[in-house]
Amino acid sequence: MDLPGDLRLLDRSSTADRVAQVLRARIAAGELPPGTRLSERALTDGLGVSRNTLREAFRLLAHEHLLRYELHHGVHVRQLSSADVTDIYRVRRALECAGVRAAAGSTGGQGEVLEAVGAGELAAAAGDWAAVGTADISFHRAVAGLAGSARIDRHMDVVLAELRLAFLEMADPRAFHEPYLRRNRVIADLLTAGDLAGAETELLGYLDAAEHQILSRMSG
Repeated sequence: MDLPGDLRLLDRSSTADRVAQVLRARIAAGELPPGTRLSERALTDGLGVSRNTLREAFRLLAHEHLLRYELHHGVHVRQLSSADVTDIYRVRRALECAGVRAAAGSTGGQGEVLEAVGAGELAAAAGDWAAVGTADISFHRAVAGLAGSARIDRHMDVVLAELRLAFLEMADPRAFHEPYLRRNRVIADLLTAGDLAGAETELLGYLDAAEHQILSRMSG
């Protein structure tokens, strides 16, 4: 058994995971919009990693449907299709509703939900609608996080990074985010009151409306 060789591979994979995490977070924050070409030279220099490590991170993110390879054109952030959006919302319903159903035993997690709502409201008051989008991402991750599952958290990180690509399809961020900001507060208040059935009903209606709005924009 070539254990030293395996150890070298493990070290490289671990670094690639961390690089993937950085790029995933940039996508989730809206800093790398769909179609952005990722320069190997700029990223290897900026992150201080080897080209092989960066390419492994690219492979990880391509597997998560966040990046795509174009022959002779390099690596780009993916542009979502309507089928992608439909599937993202299918997964969100499963993961976020699991969080709501578990909320009765997760008072600490509810604090994170309220914190994300407050951050969105402060960003809206400042007119920073990109930050409102980021707060909305945090809100939905916190809702799913009420399930107390590390696996759900990992899946949500990927799904919400894809979701940010969908958000960027919307021409007017304020018109898109403002109604959902209010609905986030309604869901948070229902969770605080212990009305989990009401929170789940509100969440499902919210997700249906958001999916329809994004798909309408993409088909228009």
